[in-house]
Amino acid sequence: IGPFQNVFLQECDRMNVLQAEMMRSLLELEMGFRGELTMSDAMEQLGDSLFSGVVPSTWVRYAYPSMRPLTSWLADLAMRFQQLSDWTSNPLEIPVTTWLSGIFNPQSFLTAIMQVCAQTDSLELDKLTILTEPTKRTAEAIDTHAREGCYVHGFALEGAHWDTPSGNLESSLPREMFCDMPVIQCKAVVIEDGGHANTYMCPVYKTSERRGMLSTTGHSTNFILFVRVPSDKPRSEERRVGKE
Repeated sequence: IGPFQNVFLQECDRMNVLQAEMMRSLLELEMGFRGELTMSDAMEQLGDSLFSGVVPSTWVRYAYPSMRPLTSWLADLAMRFQQLSDWTSNPLEIPVTTWLSGIFNPQSFLTAIMQVCAQTDSLELDKLTILTEPTKRTAEAIDTHAREGCYVHGFALEGAHWDTPSGNLESSLPREMFCDMPVIQCKAVVIEDGGHANTYMCPVYKTSERRGMLSTTGHSTNFILFVRVPSDKPRSEERRVGKE
């Protein structure tokens, strides 16, 4: 069992807890409809949420951050479940490209990348950081593992457009709110000092909601990492990446 397997087990545990709560609450509500149980406030709130197409608050408590309505949330949940199911068929290997948006705790997966590098190259973990390199391929076009680090996908760019042929950040196209990013290679490197010319350090969030509680680093709890993207635009022009 290595760092990636630990992440995989934690993800399975959280998915099992979420599904157990969903099944328990739905069964309880069904028994209430049949008259086998007295309808409680929690059961009525669950029924109201389902009728209104809103994710019930009791499910949100155990779920991942999301701003989706119930219908698309359930479809998203099924895709997350499928990724974990695919992992169980061969738990000693990770997918050739991981759907980072489909993980409860994406930071833990990025930490695992650094842990593997630290173990392989005998480096100190606290001196490593994640280097991101956008590719020109989609997830469907990836058929082999990255030589260094891992391939991840599932990012959407907000407030800008990604030009795949040139591999450069551009201004948004007319009436374009979001732009899908290609597969991104994440690998661990030793922390460097100083900036990088012609690049924009684009913040990545779990959802398009950027406000909320602040972590010990001063970032929103929705914040994941900075993705380094090539750009010839002035730094004063804000670019953002959201995940949903």
